[in-house]
This record gives sequence, structure tokens and C-alpha cells, in this order.
Amino acid sequence: MKHLSTVAAGLLIGAAALQFSTAASGADGWVTLLDSTMKGDWDEVGKANWTMKNGELMADKLDGKDLAYLVSKTPYKDFQIRAEFWVDEEANSGIFIRCESNKVVDGKTCYEVNIFDKRPDPTYGTGAIVDVAKVDPMPKAAGKWNTYEITAQGPHFVVTLNGQKTVDAQDSKHASGYVALQYGSGVVKFRKVQIKPL
Repeated sequence: MKHLSTVAAGLLIGAAALQFSTAASGADGWVTLLDSTMKGDWDEVGKANWTMKNGELMADKLDGKDLAYLVSKTPYKDFQIRAEFWVDEEANSGIFIRCESNKVVDGKTCYEVNIFDKRPDPTYGTGAIVDVAKVDPMPKAAGKWNTYEITAQGPHFVVTLNGQKTVDAQDSKHASGYVALQYGSGVVKFRKVQIKPL
């Protein structure tokens, strides 16, 4: 009986170690904030009708006048982000990074990697970091699935949209902080957001 319980304990420890090592090595350091199976754990600033539908986190309406954000529970300093998103032509969205607060999200307390094809000043539209790095010509994101890759390492920022580099810039206003997904208008969908601390 003692031998059987020792074998059982050994199997449990081995299974736990295998599960842990698979998760750690399989993810290559990437942390999934949301994907097609889960909305993830976010704080909400403002209110939009975020819902999971067909494996996509979607919003198409504000509840009130203020823009809405889903804010990460964890702050990050240096990182890479991969985000898959879909927007319609009327969408105003973005991925805010290094937000100083998880209660106030705006262009003064965060960097905004914009998703806004119809922005009145297109130099800071889709593909730009608002008030930091202009984009010319501005790529269009509406009506298709897109992938943003955002790297923030010290004061250096690189943004690519669908494999095309749109930003390679330096700025040191915000050294670390939270990540936020914005809903402002139109239809906005995210189906995967991952972050890898550097």
C-alpha cells in the first residue's frame, strides 16, 4: 500500500511539473490577455457594450459620453504586444500603453497607438503613436483583420501593422504602466491580445 501511494504521489508531482513546464516553454514568455476563448481580466474605465461573440471581443456602443477602455490588471515596463483586431470605417479605437494610472486613460497619461482611419488629422491616425510619431501615408485598417506588433523598450518604440513598420521613434514621457484597449465609436473587435515582457 505504501509503495502504491508513493507511485501515485510521484505521478502527481510529475504531471504537475509537466503541466507547468509545458505552459512556461510553450508560451515562449507570451502572456495572453484575451483570445477567442476568454475575454480576460480587465478593469473598465468608461462603459461600452463589450461582449464575447463568435470568439471575438466586440463593442459597438458607448454607455454614456465618455470613451471606454479595458485596462490590464498589471503594469508593464518593456514589452512586445501582438494584437489582432477588426474595425469598421467609423471606428475610433487604439491600444494605449504605459498608462500611468489604471483609472484615467488618455493621451496625456499614456501612449496611444491609434486605430482611427477617419481621424481628422491623419498624421496621427491608424499606425501612429498620437503626439509622438506621425504616420505617412496612413494605412487603412477598416473591413479586415489586422495585426499590430508594438515594441516598447526604454524610450524606443516600434510599431508594425500587418508587417509594415509604421513607427520607429524615441520618447521618454512614460517609462512604464498599464495597457488599455479603447472603444470610441463604430464597430471594434479584438480576437487576440498577447504581451511579452522584455
